[in-house]
Amino acid sequence: MAARSYGSYCGLARALEIVGERWALLIVRDLLVGPRRFTDLQRGLPRIPTNVLSTRVKELEQAAVIHRRLLPRPGGAIVYELTDRGRALEPAVLALGRWGAPLLGEPGAGEIVTTDSLVMAIRTTFHPDAARGLHVGYELHLGDLVAHARVDDGRLTAGAGPLPGADLVLETGPELRALMTGELAPAAALARGAVQIHGDPALLTTFVALFRIEHTPAGATLEA
Repeated sequence: MAARSYGSYCGLARALEIVGERWALLIVRDLLVGPRRFTDLQRGLPRIPTNVLSTRVKELEQAAVIHRRLLPRPGGAIVYELTDRGRALEPAVLALGRWGAPLLGEPGAGEIVTTDSLVMAIRTTFHPDAARGLHVGYELHLGDLVAHARVDDGRLTAGAGPLPGADLVLETGPELRALMTGELAPAAALARGAVQIHGDPALLTTFVALFRIEHTPAGATLEA
């Protein structure tokens, strides 16, 4: 790792020397959802060559961003998980995801959504200001993928798999992005069958308010 240096005495430069290599932050993204075996990481990043994944994992271990752990028997598999230092990257990963979300159009050829990326998308788009006083649970089906989100007075817990007792179950597909950007209104999504729900339809409107992708107008500038 030390051989790749920007030659700049700067915290950002040092951080990029560790997690700025191609694929590194996507490995961190998936591990923010939970521990993963090497094969799990491969499935989540289908275009990464095996030797590159091995190199990135080794580099992140050397930098104390991740470490390996042996699961107890009968599993006995080795999993990778984030250290405290690695988990400290979560705000940066979420901020980058939030910045990039408005740039997403329709999925390109060969681009996939995984359960881990779906969970992180839920975390990325969450607006705690819209969740004050709310206590609601959602189960989201995106094709074959299932994830869930529970909101308790401005706090979010999101993960893979179903949510027993969810207040609203949503089943949708690529239309989810248009729903979250506001391009597709909840009522229109239900009317055209782009979204199917089990539960109170009003909670779909609440979902869109809680998990929305903010658009930044092209050419917009920040005023001092």
